[in-house]
Order: sequence, then structure tokens, then C-alpha cells
Amino acid sequence: MRDIAVFSGSAHPRLAAELCAHLGVTLSPARVSRFANDCLEVQLQANCRERDVFLIQPLVAPVQEHLVELLLMCDAARGASAGRITVVMPHYAYARSDKKDAPRISIGGRLVADLLVAAGASRVLTMTLHSPQVHGFFSVPVDHLHALRELAGHFRGNDLSRTTVVSPDLGNAKEAAAFARMLGVQVAAGAKQRFADDRVSIGSVIGDVAGRDVIVLDDEIAKGSTVLELLDRLRELGARSVRVACTHGLFAAGALKRLSEQPEVLEIVCTNTVPVPEAQHTDKLTVLSVAPALAEAVRRIHNGESVSALFDPA
Repeated sequence: MRDIAVFSGSAHPRLAAELCAHLGVTLSPARVSRFANDCLEVQLQANCRERDVFLIQPLVAPVQEHLVELLLMCDAARGASAGRITVVMPHYAYARSDKKDAPRISIGGRLVADLLVAAGASRVLTMTLHSPQVHGFFSVPVDHLHALRELAGHFRGNDLSRTTVVSPDLGNAKEAAAFARMLGVQVAAGAKQRFADDRVSIGSVIGDVAGRDVIVLDDEIAKGSTVLELLDRLRELGARSVRVACTHGLFAAGALKRLSEQPEVLEIVCTNTVPVPEAQHTDKLTVLSVAPALAEAVRRIHNGESVSALFDPA
């Protein structure tokens, strides 16, 4: 592919290398350094002038560090006269901060979108936003992909005759319904109340799960408190087996270990939008690659082709 330059931040270089392998292009080098006063500096070490530049950086821990690094990459590309700057952000961590649900509270999802545009981003490519309305926070085009096809392709290898897809809450029920249609199975949803970041209550499950094989579908798993609460309800309702699936496997504070220790959980499936450290891997974990989907989206953006077929989950 001519006139394209792909750079990676330090958040997930393995995904960037895999994406470039699918595109058949070389990952261009970038240097990130730190001054004595703790300020970061970024240098893009390849020609950007009038080129289609793609900057790959999911917002993962340490989120603020990787965010500033991404902003500096955008600024460096703009200063180098890039023809267009597309931020490839597989995980947009600040999508959780999307509304004013308490007095005098910040809305980080909108602020970070404004910062990216101010730094020079011409376009954003992301995957499975926690809140779809965050798409509207950006004043530049956003291509919003989903990982439902990758997840569905994995589960089609199982016997689905007695399977129900369960969303942990009603907010994710639309995605769960789309996923269930792709698999040709039933759908159910939990009635969730959140009291704190790590304290939730699921009073009931709307739908049939008794004696059935359940696939719990969520957009991301951080501390795992929601899924663990849902497992309690599924246990009470007599679910036969449980598989857990999500796009973003953040697995903070030992969440992967706690979920793997649940006897009814047969498998935990996530994608590689965020890096899952090898030290955390368990026998129950399966990581699917979204590099082919992201690479195809990058190719279509570069060639001016439609991307809609890739992000339509139905």
C-alpha cells in the first residue's frame, strides 16, 4: 500500500505489528522518551509528509500516560505535514464517562474526544464503545467496529441447541440480541443496579436460562464484579454451563483468576483489543485476534471504500 504510514504507541505494539502484517506494510518506528521533569516527548521516525498516517494506541493502563503519548503522536504527525491522521484506538477507556449522573461531575468521554481532535486527529477507528453515544462526542468521522463476528465465529464450533446469550444488564441487551441472532439462539438479560465502581446488584434475569448453556456477553470486563454477580443469579436459576465473552478483556485486580475459579465457567473468551499479560493467562482463557478486521478497516479507509459492512453487527 503506497502513501501509508503506520505507527504504534507503547500500549499494544504486538497488535500493531499483527495489523501491519495483514496489511503487508512495515510498521514505522516511533521514539518515546521522557525528560528529567517527567514530561514525554514523541518522535515519529518515518516520513509523514502528505501521507495517510495511522496511529495505533488503545487506552489501557496506565491510561493517562498512553493518552498523552497518543496526543503527542497526533501533534507530531500534524507538525510533519501528514495528509490525514487516523487514530486507531481499539479500546476507548473514557467511553465509560459519558453522562452527567452526579452533580459537578466531569464527562471524560467528550473531553478526550475534543483533545484528540485538537491534537490533530482527522478520523478515529475504534471498537465496541462502552456507550455507543460516545461516537457523537467526536467532531471528526468515527468508524465504530464490533467484535461480534469474531466472537460468533468462535462459538459456532460448539453445540448451540440449548444455548442462551445473556447480557449482564439491559444497556447491553441490544448487542446481546444481535449476537444471539448471529448464533440462532435465545437471548436474556440481567436487571442490574450499580452502586459503585465495583459494587453491583442483579436482582433477576429476564429470559429462560434454566437447564441451558449460557454465553454471558459484555463489552468489557474490568474487575469482573458484574459477571460474578450474574453468575450467582445463573447458579440460582439452574443454568447448565456458562461461557463468558467480551471484547475488551481488561481483567483488573485479579478478575481473570476469580472468574476462572468459578466451576460452572467453562471458558472465558476475549479479543486482543487490549493486551492480556501472559502471566495472567489461565487454561480457560481464549484470546481472539481483531487484527484482520482492523487491518481491513484501515485498508478501506485508505482506499476510500465503505467500512459499514465491517461495523454492522447484525
